[in-house]
Amino acid sequence: CGSSSGSGAATSANLCAVSVGTETDGSIVCPSSANGLVGLKPTLGLVSRSGIIPIAHSQDTAGPMTRTVADAAALLSALTGVDPRDSATVGSSGRGAADYTSFLDPAGLKGARIGVARRFFGKDARVDAIMEEAIRAMKGAGAVIVDGCELSPGQEYGDSEYEVLLYEFKADLNAFLSTLDPALGMKTLDDLIRFNDENKATAMPFFGQEIFLQAAKKGGLDAKEYRDALAKNLKASREDGIDQALTKDRLDAIVAPTGGPAWLTDHVNGDSFTGVSSSQPPAVAGYPAITVPAGFISGLPVGLTLMGPAWSEGALLRYAFAYEQATRVRK
Repeated sequence: CGSSSGSGAATSANLCAVSVGTETDGSIVCPSSANGLVGLKPTLGLVSRSGIIPIAHSQDTAGPMTRTVADAAALLSALTGVDPRDSATVGSSGRGAADYTSFLDPAGLKGARIGVARRFFGKDARVDAIMEEAIRAMKGAGAVIVDGCELSPGQEYGDSEYEVLLYEFKADLNAFLSTLDPALGMKTLDDLIRFNDENKATAMPFFGQEIFLQAAKKGGLDAKEYRDALAKNLKASREDGIDQALTKDRLDAIVAPTGGPAWLTDHVNGDSFTGVSSSQPPAVAGYPAITVPAGFISGLPVGLTLMGPAWSEGALLRYAFAYEQATRVRK
């Protein structure tokens, strides 16, 4: 990304046409929304995590961040496959597609039952207005809009999600660091904490390492606290969450605002986050979600998210492509 081969200077047209992002909860879809991109967070296990610095193996995945849905489909086709270095990919055997561009159909929303997740609305009237326009566009493209989908934003498992992330961060990061050159002297999370303490002025000029310290205090992945939290999260986000919402109204996908407009972070007050987000349910469940540009607020992009059951990337790309072609929102 950002490089060019051959003679002559690179132009903006051929820089960063596609890139690969990684997400634990929101880190593909959120920046994609804020930058007017298409971002696809795949089903956990569809794309290998080998070589990626981990946060939590029960949620981490790589996925496309691109200008168009077609680009996302092409890049996803190149990313998928079983990798013996990542056991999670074994579950994708026979479930992925060799060519996701085959799902791109401008009439792809016709007859699709799309549920509107109203519990993600009400945080920002400007975002809600953009979403209403997007829903009208989907209906105009032939979708059957089912209003009032009862999917929860996930507040009831927010604390347990964080608990799981702390446990898995410690275990997964230590495993990753063990594969690096020993000469670096960074073999464990404790080594990183010590390095940061010894180099505070340069390593932590604007923030601390509270999350590192919290994770370092956790036990192993056999701890009852961890196992109970993980079980709670999966049941709440899958069986009692996305699966239940899809089954109840016979939905093909669920639509919600991805987030609010891009916000500023300053070194005094931190983030001025608007509170609009729909990344948590598919992130915790390990299910796919795709964000597509839907509008602008004061010139800043806002995206909509389509989420569905495990291994439904092809269908989500089809719906997203049809919406993109019907609206042509991106600038």
